Amino acid sequence: MSRAVFLDRDGTLIEEKDYLSDPDQVVLLPGAAEALKRLQDAGFKLFIVSNQSGVGRGYFTMADVERMNQRLVELLAKNGARLEKIYIAPEAPEQPSRGRKPSPQFLFDARDEFGIELSESYLIGDKQTDLECGCNAGVKQSILVRTGYGAEQERAGNQFTRAAVVDDLQTAVELILKAEVP
Repeated sequence: MSRAVFLDRDGTLIEEKDYLSDPDQVVLLPGAAEALKRLQDAGFKLFIVSNQSGVGRGYFTMADVERMNQRLVELLAKNGARLEKIYIAPEAPEQPSRGRKPSPQFLFDARDEFGIELSESYLIGDKQTDLECGCNAGVKQSILVRTGYGAEQERAGNQFTRAAVVDDLQTAVELILKAEVP
């Protein structure tokens, strides 16, 4: 079984821009690619799990999402970071969805497809629903980053009793790597 880190996309890996649909506007957060490379070098498989309700709301198409993700993959590859798979839930919040976070379904799919040991894996995101997704899947730890919506979520008084709260992705990676040292 392999260990993994599941990552939210917008506000965690790339700058949060509401309903982003232009690949030219994909901007990695500072140090994101290098942080992912460190996880990869430590033996973690990397996955994105992202709600993209702009599709369900009619703001953009799945083809737009795929172009965005391709741009992200290209930017990460420049620093040697590689994603195993990107899981997308395109439904709007009020629409039925198999994988929309906080559903853990995509983590279960990765477990089954890639042999992931969820109890030895992590989830990093900037929203309560990300943390709930990780908790619902039984990951070792969910981590809230204060980038994107994270600081706002923290100020709103959301309870993160089972999650760590850190400033950014690099700090989350440090936390994970320190926890994994025997």
